[in-house]
Amino acid sequence: MTKDTSATEASPENLSRDLIRSSDRAVLSTAMTGDGWPYGSLVMTACDHAARPLLLISDLAEHTKNLGHDTRASLLFDGTAGLDSPLTGARVTVMGRLTPTEDAALTARYVARHPDAEMYFGFADFRLFEMTVERAHIVAGFGVIHWIPAPDLLFDTTGHEDLAAAEADIVEHMNQDHADAIQLYATKLLGLDAGDWKMTGLDPEGTDLRDGGRIARLNFENPVGDAEAARSILVRMVKAARQ
Repeated sequence: MTKDTSATEASPENLSRDLIRSSDRAVLSTAMTGDGWPYGSLVMTACDHAARPLLLISDLAEHTKNLGHDTRASLLFDGTAGLDSPLTGARVTVMGRLTPTEDAALTARYVARHPDAEMYFGFADFRLFEMTVERAHIVAGFGVIHWIPAPDLLFDTTGHEDLAAAEADIVEHMNQDHADAIQLYATKLLGLDAGDWKMTGLDPEGTDLRDGGRIARLNFENPVGDAEAARSILVRMVKAARQ
């Protein structure tokens, strides 16, 4: 996981949200049915424009059975990979309630993030879940520890509906007609090795990229409110990358 943190280091809230957006997996903790023992499992994640976590899980899995009796859960997002001293890195635990959703836009966001997951949506036992966040806890190094209530963690998407509606078209257009720009985002702005980088998502705070098993996050200098503003900042970024 690689990310540009230029716009996200100012506050624990922004750092936490950026870590959620930058991750494609997390450790899910649920309470075992019957005895209540904590049960941890690896899940693949995406999120909506506000940064509410999404996950696709099977009804046959132990964690889904647990959620059937108690919807409370936590997700641990780990940003410490590659650090010599992992405990100096950021990790955030997001707590809330996980419930199924059939929202087509959220399904599309998840599949864009995890293309291999598309086939599972055709199986009767797989469902997409979204977390209704209650609070989060971030540890970002020695002494940098904060509890964050949901209203402070989540991005307020009021007034950004136009961007959400246009996201799929913008992403498709970038991948089909401006693949060279996406490569520049990855190599010049994020300093990553060249590859077959694709854009997988776009939200008010930035854009998500993927090259096979590699993922990356490129943040905008400032949040964008609509599709036109998103297109404008994408153009400005590629111009900066070409300098």
